[in-house]
Amino acid sequence: MDVPELLEAASLLVPEETATENDITVRDIWDYLVHDEWEIALDLLEELGDACSLPLVFWEQLAEAAEQLRLERSARWCHWRCSELRNGAIRADLMLRPAAEARRTAPIPGAGVLRPMWDIGHFSPTGGRAVSIAGLWVENTPVLEPGGRAPVRLVPLIPSHWTHVQPGQQITMHQNRAVAGTAVILEVRRPATTMPAR
Repeated sequence: MDVPELLEAASLLVPEETATENDITVRDIWDYLVHDEWEIALDLLEELGDACSLPLVFWEQLAEAAEQLRLERSARWCHWRCSELRNGAIRADLMLRPAAEARRTAPIPGAGVLRPMWDIGHFSPTGGRAVSIAGLWVENTPVLEPGGRAPVRLVPLIPSHWTHVQPGQQITMHQNRAVAGTAVILEVRRPATTMPAR
């Protein structure tokens, strides 16, 4: 499919009553599609996708459209959302340790390229602490500086390791043995395949 077909197909998956924070609806998107404003339509569809729960195919179509338009960050975001549906997602408030107290002195890239280790309360067979891996997306900023704080999204590499995680729980981020940051869980979304039927 070409870009207009992908965007039209994705828009058909959005319930008519869904609106963005600025009251943009799928009807508004159709106006942009009619006038070949594909990049604007894509951006607004991403916003609508954040406003309600939509199926995996919605994000797959947006990812393909973004790739065809060569919008790298948008494509990466749509693929990230696909991963959230497949593996589940955890939103957390992350506070990185200052550069003087941690091994990492460079900012953390925000667009889902980092997959740090997390101490989420598991133990190894020998009784020591075990860590689990999750991808990291920093919300609303391209990078997170050492000592910085931001809401983040985590996508577990192995979702079954994260089933006990709950809002309010504190977890620690590691890029080596030392603690790189501390996060408080804000929200837990299970993989789409394990979501209860409505």
